[in-house]
This record gives sequence, C-alpha cells and structure tokens, in this order.
Amino acid sequence: MEKIASFTINHLDLLPGIYVSRKDNVGGGVITTFDLRMTMPNREPVMNTAELHAIEHLAATYLRSDAEWGGKIVYFGPMGCRTGNYLLLNGDHTSKDIIPLIIRTFEFIRDFEGDIPGASARDCGNYLDMNLGMAKWEADRYLNRCLYCIEEKNLVYPE
Repeated sequence: MEKIASFTINHLDLLPGIYVSRKDNVGGGVITTFDLRMTMPNREPVMNTAELHAIEHLAATYLRSDAEWGGKIVYFGPMGCRTGNYLLLNGDHTSKDIIPLIIRTFEFIRDFEGDIPGASARDCGNYLDMNLGMAKWEADRYLNRCLYCIEEKNLVYPE
C-alpha cells in the first residue's frame, strides 16, 4: 500500500507554521486543507488533549463567525499526533492568504475569557476534558514564536 501524502513530509525538519497540506477537487470546486502546526514534531512535547480540545472549540466557533472567511470554513480540528490542527477551507488558497485569519483566531483564543462555547454535557461528548488556561498559553506561544514573525520556512513544507 502506498503512503498517503501527509506521511511523506519530513517531520524531523518540520517547524511550527501554516502549510498547505493538500488541495482536493470536490463538486467542481477546490477544498484546501491547511496544516496549522503548533509544535515541532518529535522534538518537543505534544499538546495535551485538554488544551487541544479547548482550542478546537474556540477556534471552530471563531472561524465560523468570521465576517470574511466564515462562509468558507469546512472544518477545524486537531491532528491525531497532537502537534497542531487541520483547517479545511472551501476554495483554492495559499498559506499566505490566511495568515491574518490565523493570527486573529489565535489572538481570540489567547485573550478569551468566560465559558468555552459548547463546553457542556449537552453540547459535547467529552466536555470535562478542556483546559482554557493551557489553550491560552499554547495560542500565545504559537503567535509569538511563529505567527507574528512568520517566514517562508513556516509556510512551505521542508523537502
């Protein structure tokens, strides 16, 4: 069986960033999948599920409410390896196109106060597994070490 494309990326050299993971033709249009990599795979600890779950709820809520991009959001959710998240957008987009959106999203998470949207037994299948404090910490870390100073090496997968 052939490896899928995402397993051919050199994770030993992968940096935090915003990467186009794939583009799929669906129903006459394009769906762009972004790899929002928040940690350096295999070189630093992965995120715990509690903060990743909180990031998912906050980012999905924020993104779907964004005035410019909300109608293009297909999906936002965590990677199984817990080193980042996937964002699927309707349309043919580049990593550079969404830098301002991702900065706004993670600033929203960093600055969020109050109850996490959907964090109740009625609304979520595992609502107790959320950590807002650590989600805010991870968002701040992603902003300061990557998003605010993003370079080409954080936008294009390593060879």
